[in-house]
Amino acid sequence: MKLIYILPVVFLTFFISCSSDDDNDTTSLNEIENLIKVKDITNDTHTIEIYTQNGKFYTGYNNISIRIKDNVEKKYIESATISWSPMMQMETMKHSCPKSEVSKVSDKNTVYNGFIIYQMTGMNNTGWSLKITYIIDNQEYEAEDTIMVMQSDKQNVTTIMGSDDVKYILALLEPSTPKIAVNDIIIGLYKMENIMKFPVVENYTIALDPRMPSMGNHSSPNNQDLTYSIKEQIYNGKLSLTMSGYWMLNLKLINDKGLVLKGEDITDSNTQSSLYLEIEF
Repeated sequence: MKLIYILPVVFLTFFISCSSDDDNDTTSLNEIENLIKVKDITNDTHTIEIYTQNGKFYTGYNNISIRIKDNVEKKYIESATISWSPMMQMETMKHSCPKSEVSKVSDKNTVYNGFIIYQMTGMNNTGWSLKITYIIDNQEYEAEDTIMVMQSDKQNVTTIMGSDDVKYILALLEPSTPKIAVNDIIIGLYKMENIMKFPVVENYTIALDPRMPSMGNHSSPNNQDLTYSIKEQIYNGKLSLTMSGYWMLNLKLINDKGLVLKGEDITDSNTQSSLYLEIEF
């Protein structure tokens, strides 16, 4: 009789153990729900998995998620300090681009997040590499590989030289899904300090005048110029889109002293600013 009772207990223990392992795997997989892997970057110790919503890198703003997997234990690292260094190799020079810090996603155990703004791409979408530097248990590691950066269909990022002889980069962050409505518009503004440093530009104004070139270059009501948010380190405004189609977002970059550094007013004789971004939906 004892054997009759022992066997179910052994079987039940085995079943619970297997179910627990499966649950852990499912939890791990759910942390990247709605994300598509772009690439694995590996070294002898770890595999760095890189994800975006569409599984690709494009010129402009890229929201990027990262996980680090131990190559031996096949487990994802839950405590790491991560930094990254994107680099564009041109024929005669190389340079980096604007980027954020990489931080742990608060409601996830193994996912880290940040953004990179690629301001250009090379022939056949090549030229960029990405180095990941990270610390686990006080030990530093590196992994690096080339990446593909696709050219966006519309101009969602632009590099300009201001009248102050400073090179600026403007990137459209939102709206990512424009609507016929008054949309929140967000633009990132950075300056090129050197080939590696692209700090955020603070306390400027970005004047906004959206136009539809195919519809008599008409504008729209209720737009608001973009102003700087100290907390988020971005520029916020309102973009009124009254119909679907192609819109040119004519801009003026105005410094903290009120001086226009780039861009012009739209008039009957001047139908386009020299500083603009594009949206089509």
